[in-house]
Amino acid sequence: MGTVTGGAAGTTGTAAAATGPKQARSRVTRRHLLEAAVSCLAEHGWAGSTVSVVAERAGVSRGAAQHHFPTREDLFTAAVEYVAEERSTALRDLFHARPADHPAARPAVVEALVDLYTGALFRAALQLWVAASNEEQLRPRVTELEARVGRETHRIAVELLGADESVPGVRETVQGLLDMARGLGLANVLTDDAARRARVVAQWSRILDAALG
Repeated sequence: MGTVTGGAAGTTGTAAAATGPKQARSRVTRRHLLEAAVSCLAEHGWAGSTVSVVAERAGVSRGAAQHHFPTREDLFTAAVEYVAEERSTALRDLFHARPADHPAARPAVVEALVDLYTGALFRAALQLWVAASNEEQLRPRVTELEARVGRETHRIAVELLGADESVPGVRETVQGLLDMARGLGLANVLTDDAARRARVVAQWSRILDAALG
């Protein structure tokens, strides 16, 4: 009996050891699919971003893609959410060791927030918004996603700017900054607006210093 029990334990251990690498490969495949989906959406728009195109770009089969994301809507909403979370984490990490009242902190925070709206993530999200305006099945999922991302971005902005939202007008000032950043992102979709954007960032930094103290 002891030998049989030992054999079963050994088999279980072998199975567990095999499961670890399999799960790791699955996570890598999922990440590659999400990153490929965002790139395709930003470059080709909704109409040109099929599951097959994304799977080919990620280097996996269509079947493997559908194993992780059964529908096209699942894939693209998950992709934009994934990258949004990654960018939020990077933003927090970037300023983790810098106090909000550091002389250079607020201009750097404003610039980093604006950068959130001028890269591939924003272009992908914009394509998703346009698609959601015409796709009834997609609209509620994108609306919920954008509301959640918006709340998280606002919270991070408040934290990094050292803003006290109990003071009248401060919440609206922070939200105005984010709305301005989104507008700069829209302008950047058609043309490189870096020079004007730099002047606007500098002015908003001065506005925030006056408003936030």
